[in-house]
Amino acid sequence: MENKLIISPSPHIHSGDNIGRNMYGVLAALIPAFAVSLYYFGLGALIVTAVSVASCVVVEYLIQKYLMKQTPAITDGSAILTGVLLAFNLPSNLPVWIVVIGAIAAIGIGKMPFGGLGNNIFNPALVGRVFLLISFPAQMTTWPLPGRFPMDYVDAATGATLLSKLNEGVSQWPSFVDLLLGNMGGSLGEVSAAALLLGFAYLLARKIISWHIPVAVVGTVAAFTGIMHLADPLSYAGPLIHLMSGGLLLGAIFMATDYVTSPMSRSGMLVYGAGIGLLTSVIRLFGAYPEGVSFAILIMNALTPLINTYFKPKHFGGK
Repeated sequence: MENKLIISPSPHIHSGDNIGRNMYGVLAALIPAFAVSLYYFGLGALIVTAVSVASCVVVEYLIQKYLMKQTPAITDGSAILTGVLLAFNLPSNLPVWIVVIGAIAAIGIGKMPFGGLGNNIFNPALVGRVFLLISFPAQMTTWPLPGRFPMDYVDAATGATLLSKLNEGVSQWPSFVDLLLGNMGGSLGEVSAAALLLGFAYLLARKIISWHIPVAVVGTVAAFTGIMHLADPLSYAGPLIHLMSGGLLLGAIFMATDYVTSPMSRSGMLVYGAGIGLLTSVIRLFGAYPEGVSFAILIMNALTPLINTYFKPKHFGGK
């Protein structure tokens, strides 16, 4: 028989998606936030981001080539994305050697020991950030005040973040415009709500992520902090302050939605996002640490296998 029917394993229809396309798509969505960081924090934002990306790529290359004896796959964009997200969670005046240590922790502890991309159970960039926060608390909580490019990297003026002021009982905060545009202290990639929401719209339009996790995180934080504000408006800030300050939007849009460490089903995503929002709110309002997004995401990363057990995606063709 000349004409043979050849049956190949599924999937028989390919959407065109691949790791590189999605990774570089997320990087494109982060461009507005990076541009804002350059505008407000100047040379420091550029140095911290460049060192973080270069360190993550080099560490992953060395581990794959010499420890795991694999062909390095650094061109897929995952190491670059980890470096950018790690940098976005750091102060723009952080010494270079501390940034390198954070990259080593992110790749060498949070990613490669589990088998590399697709096998890690925790978000690598957040592993690096929390490692630095525990190891270098003074340097990790010294926040440069917004300036204009270029500005001195080492001797930038510093001050407390908005969440730190709220934790200390200060009731004065920036205007809505400053919150939206990012004219306040904080990690270099988290300050501008407008830039992060623009990236969110891009990710949704490209169908790189779905709305379920970010909306669940933001909705839960808004509901919880709103209830607390109504109960005691003098002690607790309104939900708008919590939504537009700190790392909430950065975490909800770009880190909690990590394919590997988040649930597979839509219902599971909603539970996962609500858990992140609830933990973040509790840590912010009742904990000693003013920011809780990183810890909340890592805790829910650990619960993702359990969520996947009880909230399974529908089988193809199933009812």
